[in-house]
Amino acid sequence: MAKITLVDDDENIVTSVSLALESHGHEVKAYYDGAAGLAALENEPPDLAILDVKMPRMDGMEVLRRLRRASDVPVIILTSKDEEIDEILGFNLGADDYIHKPFSQRLLIERVKAVLRRSGIEGEDAQTAAAQAAEASARAIKRGKLTLDPARHDCLWEGKPVKLTVTEFLLLQALAQRPGFVKSRDNLMDAAYDDQVYVDDRTIDSHIKRMRKKFREVDPEFDAIETLYGVGYRYRET
Repeated sequence: MAKITLVDDDENIVTSVSLALESHGHEVKAYYDGAAGLAALENEPPDLAILDVKMPRMDGMEVLRRLRRASDVPVIILTSKDEEIDEILGFNLGADDYIHKPFSQRLLIERVKAVLRRSGIEGEDAQTAAAQAAEASARAIKRGKLTLDPARHDCLWEGKPVKLTVTEFLLLQALAQRPGFVKSRDNLMDAAYDDQVYVDDRTIDSHIKRMRKKFREVDPEFDAIETLYGVGYRYRET
């Protein structure tokens, strides 16, 4: 159903995760160090990447950082660390989800399904996908300098492309659909994540912070996403 690249130096985890994913119809390619994994991700972009944090030659955070220079492929981070700072760093670098070791195969499969659904890869047959793509194209959003095309996952600001991850795109889409209306963090969680995935307020804040940074690389004066402290966020049409 999806092409998945798994990068982890633990052979037991690679074997068990690969078997679990393949049993659900996915095609899995595994790599055992960060440098090899990054090269594979750049040369053959998959539908989803699963990265361990602690690996030889290059850790998962560095792989993610370099990957995000040119790719918006969905990424799930695996880690045995429990420190909150690592999770926040992962989201700031553009991770779409985060799973702490040890984890159950069932949890992993549900998280993979959730990320693939959000990226439009899983859960639709070809006819349904085509119909929804046509409908989404007709609903392309134009808000001042912003253009969002859900069917193509394209985001333009003043005609210039802004590369967003799946989660960032869904968050921006939720905000831009109703300019001037405030979206609470709970509203944004519902828009960007499935019910099976729990995230806290800081996760949404991290995604918004990273999104603003991307827009300011295109337009240093970008200020269309406003923060209402203690309330949430809103899109201000410019």
